[in-house]
Amino acid sequence: MVAEAMPGPLATLPPLRPALAGMTLLQALVALGLFAPGVLAPRLGIDAAGLGLFTTAGFAVGMAASLAGGVLAGRLGAFRVASFCALAVAVSMLCALAGNGPAALLAAGIVIGLACGPETPASAAILGRLASAAQRPMVFSIRQTGNQLGAMAGSLALPVLATALDPRAGYAAIAVLALAGALLFDRMRPVYDPLTRSAGPRFGLLAACRLLRGDRTLRRMALAAFPYSASQLTLNGFFVVFAVAELGLEHVAAGLALAAGQAGGLVGRLGWGMVATRWMAPRLLVGLLGLGMAAASTLLALAGATLPLPALGLVTFLFGLTASGWNGVFLAEVARLAPAGRIGEATGAVMVGGFAGLIAGPILLVAIAAVSTLSVGYLVVGLLAALAGLSFLADRS
Repeated sequence: MVAEAMPGPLATLPPLRPALAGMTLLQALVALGLFAPGVLAPRLGIDAAGLGLFTTAGFAVGMAASLAGGVLAGRLGAFRVASFCALAVAVSMLCALAGNGPAALLAAGIVIGLACGPETPASAAILGRLASAAQRPMVFSIRQTGNQLGAMAGSLALPVLATALDPRAGYAAIAVLALAGALLFDRMRPVYDPLTRSAGPRFGLLAACRLLRGDRTLRRMALAAFPYSASQLTLNGFFVVFAVAELGLEHVAAGLALAAGQAGGLVGRLGWGMVATRWMAPRLLVGLLGLGMAAASTLLALAGATLPLPALGLVTFLFGLTASGWNGVFLAEVARLAPAGRIGEATGAVMVGGFAGLIAGPILLVAIAAVSTLSVGYLVVGLLAALAGLSFLADRS
């Protein structure tokens, strides 16, 4: 039995807002660590292949760790898992400090995967326990803004630190912030972890496959998470390299354009949650977002080099609005569709598709760039997102 279906619930639940703030902070810390090598790549001389090694290792480990996230929250408590994830971010940044070679990037990617895998299922377990069904679209959307807050902070601050101090200063700053976060989460643990601790059964890849095989709607969600996550990665993980190498931008200007995309994701994660709550069925909205991210990716690839910086910032804003804005309403819909008492497990299972996209995305982009350009890679990923979006719109069930 997982946390959100514990027998004998507490008479008075602890407040939702501190837990929501804590889990939002956790995602911001993970995002800072995940996107730091991509933002610092031009100053550190990290090429697309090195970036692909870091992200592929991170998301491969994250995919496996995601399956355990809900159960770990049940066995250890959601905020104990959060403390572990924050420590993993700090260790990953220390590995990145060791050098730019393949070994350091591989080690940093493996360790960051131990943070990015469990954090979403663990947060779903505690927030699904505290929030009512009516609250979940906005609660999950707010929580997902942590990704944008962390990415925006990194896009703006890391190039400045790299220019003013040292390219590696950003890694050190993130490690310090992550250690502070781990201490904060440990202080929150006595209040919240009793809600999510239970003797949950082991939940691995075979159990995830059984869950998805038995539920067609969750299976479609997992399949759509693949190209949607890959599309998000083309913005968050590769845009700075793409903008400097192919669009002709300076490093700081590329960071500003990426920050506009992250701002779009922040607006999207909040706004789409409201749209799904009040005006549109989540399934339809998720399909339209796939078409939107495909259109923005195509425009960036075909016309990005000719656009002045303000117009380019608008395109990246629209890209972020869709490619980085889909997660909150998507995860709230997964929570709604999950079998009773299995929100954490269902989230981990569906996110296997998302992590598979995050793994395949860098490989696909690097392979295409080796024989053509990153612009072509953006076109291909956009096409895959469009096909996924159309699958939702074509489904009449």
